[in-house]
Amino acid sequence: MSGRYWGVDLGGTKIEAVITDSEMRALYRRRIYTEASFGYEHITARIVGLLEELSNQSGFPLPRRIGIGTPGRYDKVSGSISNSNTLCLNGRNLKKDIESLLQREVLIGNDANCFVLAESLLGAGRKIMQSGEGRVAFGMIIGTGVGGGIVADGRLLHGAHGIAGEWGHNVLIPDGEQCYCGKKGCVETVISGPALERHYRSLTGCSKSLQEIAGLTGVDAAAEATISRLTGYFAKAVASVLNIVDPHCCFIGGGAGNIGMLYTEDTRRLIEGSLFSSRLMVPFLQPQLGDSAGVFGAALLTVEK
Repeated sequence: MSGRYWGVDLGGTKIEAVITDSEMRALYRRRIYTEASFGYEHITARIVGLLEELSNQSGFPLPRRIGIGTPGRYDKVSGSISNSNTLCLNGRNLKKDIESLLQREVLIGNDANCFVLAESLLGAGRKIMQSGEGRVAFGMIIGTGVGGGIVADGRLLHGAHGIAGEWGHNVLIPDGEQCYCGKKGCVETVISGPALERHYRSLTGCSKSLQEIAGLTGVDAAAEATISRLTGYFAKAVASVLNIVDPHCCFIGGGAGNIGMLYTEDTRRLIEGSLFSSRLMVPFLQPQLGDSAGVFGAALLTVEK
């Protein structure tokens, strides 16, 4: 790696930008609110303004290429974003529009892909991924939505449709809850944070965050049932991915990534129950880069190997 790399993590709540050195250490970094309720043009203006502010602060001119991590999927054929929970992005060509505004090349990656790329090369999976050729990592985000990405031998896998690793929209419960993607019973409708919070509310009539629910296990039967729902369905859903990808390591990001029950031997045994192999050998790792993994992953998109 050489030079400096620029990345932007576009989230529903925040936009974060970073300038790194050749070793991917942050030189300058700044966050602002997305203010998505003001619409698409407002978001693009926020991105451009943030990058120009970072350039002025650092004294570095804008580079010839900038990486941007986004919610949803960017389709290179149609030139538009789809399946984004920031709804105003859907159907828009963010890449072309930012390139036009900045007169710079823009590389776009799904936020889950940026997360797994950063954690694989810079974070929790660094030693494992560097320990041999052909190493594969599977990264999951379980938060407001459920997404994923795959890194093989240091490179993101995109696939023919650009959806490699998107396990969140595999059907987990046939004829289950309606998902925004059009199908019913997707993984996202079962183990995302909002889905689990809805389940707890259906049992108790009370509204609590997923972290609050997890903190009540052992003293609240409904909380116990909700977390058991998470671990049981997580095990079933992730085993299907492991049977196909067979990665050397996995990361769990998002709010659910902090729930300790996902890392216990009991949960590993549940995964083994749906796994083709009789023994689960892959480690499940908590991310090391926190909620800045996405912005470092976006910067990594611009690295020319």
